[in-house]
Amino acid sequence: MAQDQTFTVTPWEVKGRVDYRKLAEQFGVKLLTEEDIKKIEKLAGDSHHLLRRGFFYAHRGLETIIERIEKGQRWALYTGRGPSADLHLGHILPWMFTKWLCDRFNVELFFEMTDDEKFLVRDLPLEVANRYAYDNALTLIALGFRPEQLHLIIDTEDIHYLYKIAVKVAKCLTLSTIKHTFGFTDSTNVGAAFFPTLQISVAFLPTELYREEAPVLIPAGIDQDPYFRLARDIADRLGYPKPCTLYCKFVPALTGEEKMSASRPETAIYVNDDDETVRRKIMNAFTGGQPTKELQRKLGGNPDICVVYRYFMAYVPDDNIVKKIYEDCRSGNLICGECKRMLYEHIVRFLHELREKREKARDIIHKYRISSKF
Repeated sequence: MAQDQTFTVTPWEVKGRVDYRKLAEQFGVKLLTEEDIKKIEKLAGDSHHLLRRGFFYAHRGLETIIERIEKGQRWALYTGRGPSADLHLGHILPWMFTKWLCDRFNVELFFEMTDDEKFLVRDLPLEVANRYAYDNALTLIALGFRPEQLHLIIDTEDIHYLYKIAVKVAKCLTLSTIKHTFGFTDSTNVGAAFFPTLQISVAFLPTELYREEAPVLIPAGIDQDPYFRLARDIADRLGYPKPCTLYCKFVPALTGEEKMSASRPETAIYVNDDDETVRRKIMNAFTGGQPTKELQRKLGGNPDICVVYRYFMAYVPDDNIVKKIYEDCRSGNLICGECKRMLYEHIVRFLHELREKREKARDIIHKYRISSKF
């Protein structure tokens, strides 16, 4: 966990305005350098906007994956989702980048749906969490993953893939370590204390399934680092390669806070929001504009603090469009209402396409289940 006078970051809660450099120092992760980004882009033969615009900014052990790519050695991708509610745009941002990695490096993704964790930690009824797992999976598939790329794990249904690894992981971790790492207390239920072994276990699963060393690269929000820090600590003792991580920043809430919150619907745009709801949320979003149109034309706005501009940065890959919005805002040629309407058009078009593909995914979700492959 990371706590500061101005922000808190845990696997279950993000509050305040996060200082990402300070958070990296507290977690002990390395900042992604320009050299790191150039290496990835050279090996991929392509560039991704989330990488070049700094959304992914820190890592553990990335050099290991880069070396394996250069040598043509096996590795895998791993990420996941705690299915506690409908998905919002912040949830799927790292999945978009993960899809790019899958395509550019012809590598497989192991995706864990932790329906058990939401029951144990969040008190969500187990059948509800399981239902969300299947629904969330439709959006994941709609991003364009092919069945041979994606191996979907639902904890309560696919536990036999994880349990042998989990008990070995559990034997390496003390209750004291788990309590200190995750903030658990003596009143925490036993299931919640055991759950981290399952999230750690998926990091070692490809090595077991492939029957050869296969370290994973985990693109995820930096709030998930405590799990994988523990995984790296015990990997050698268990004879597994250390998992590597690539951490992204949070998509800001529409109201200006640091992270979208699924528990506060007005802060986020959901995959299932209708057009009018999306329009209302965007038109009410926090901006860096002036109080009036006249002052905006005269003085210009401040896109560096503007949530609307951050959404253009996150969801519009075209650098020319994003650059023009920045410059027009600064100069006063673009007022906030016009900018919000432009964002609305981009987001609604993206959501319409995504929802169409979600519907098509309903009939083929079984092809993505890990049980259909191994």
